[in-house]
Amino acid sequence: MASKVYFTTARTRSGRNLLDKTASLFERAGFGKFIQKDDLVAIKLHIGEPGNLAFLQPPLVRRVVEKIKEKGGKPFLTDSNTLYGGYRSNAVDHMESALKNGFSYETVGAPFIVADGLRGQEYEVVSIDGVRLKEARIGAALARADAMIALTHFKGHGATGFGGALKNVGMGGACRAGKQIQHSSLKPRIDQSKCTGCKRCVKVCPEEAIALDEAKKAFIDYSLCIGCAECTITCLEGAIAVNWDQGEEGSLQERMSEYTLGVVVTKPGKCGFMNFLLNISPDWDCPGWSDVPIVPNLGILASTDPIAIDQASVDLVNSAPGLPDSRLGDQLRASDKFAVVHKIDWSYQLKHGEKIGLGNREYELIEIE
Repeated sequence: MASKVYFTTARTRSGRNLLDKTASLFERAGFGKFIQKDDLVAIKLHIGEPGNLAFLQPPLVRRVVEKIKEKGGKPFLTDSNTLYGGYRSNAVDHMESALKNGFSYETVGAPFIVADGLRGQEYEVVSIDGVRLKEARIGAALARADAMIALTHFKGHGATGFGGALKNVGMGGACRAGKQIQHSSLKPRIDQSKCTGCKRCVKVCPEEAIALDEAKKAFIDYSLCIGCAECTITCLEGAIAVNWDQGEEGSLQERMSEYTLGVVVTKPGKCGFMNFLLNISPDWDCPGWSDVPIVPNLGILASTDPIAIDQASVDLVNSAPGLPDSRLGDQLRASDKFAVVHKIDWSYQLKHGEKIGLGNREYELIEIE
């Protein structure tokens, strides 16, 4: 049976703006029905890297906060720390970045809580029935929330073709070690020239796979290493490198889908997804810059099915006219615009998500005013 995806266009008129439309989608998609009094409701979003201006704007988030409060819930904004450097790799920088980009309590009416703690090491290990993975390391605040509304700025992505609900929840909900697991099936390597012998990595390794050699430099016993990447997170000298290798084609997308399942199973029947097809940039919201949109503003979608909403979103983008002077170049009428920009088959995440029971690629698009 096709999943229901509710859609409203970006067109507005006097007396009814995009904030009002966001509130209407919240109701029509049934999000208020699964929020109970005193539920701690995680609003999973990306607050944007400072310098990037394409991220979801705070006034739209505030309207969702208000709807959750109307239902008796207690909302909080959340995202997990990044695996790479930048201004969101620890809770202090992450929270300051949120404030710089306008996500203060005064502007949105809810606090921002970093899901995986100070340095990305606060998480829950969630059992999942995946094909590639049997467990997922989910940021503790997100995993322990009673319900979740995922608000996603839909855009392109250099590793997965596009970034939608699956990317926001699966990658964005994982702790830093969980992000490493998704990006690579291989194990970290230590650059001993940078190692100071501080033993931080030795102390955090759950398998006691790291020790110091005679030169007081850390080394990894790969017969014991499970590739959890706790050591990459802990090293302050950059001596233990993040392994970005994705393995065979589609493996990153498939692990990302399984991590989305890892979030959803912690709160069955209490997850909602909204994709905002506004400022649809060719690249993700993580770099400190943003390019011009590839298609016009299209609208907002809402569903309880993360597969269906992402499929509907990419279909709407691909059927829209391309914008001149964008990364599409002279392929403004291309039937697969994200493939033009990134030359990636983005369908793996949707096919695999459907396979593991995360949702349905078949959808019914229901347009509302």
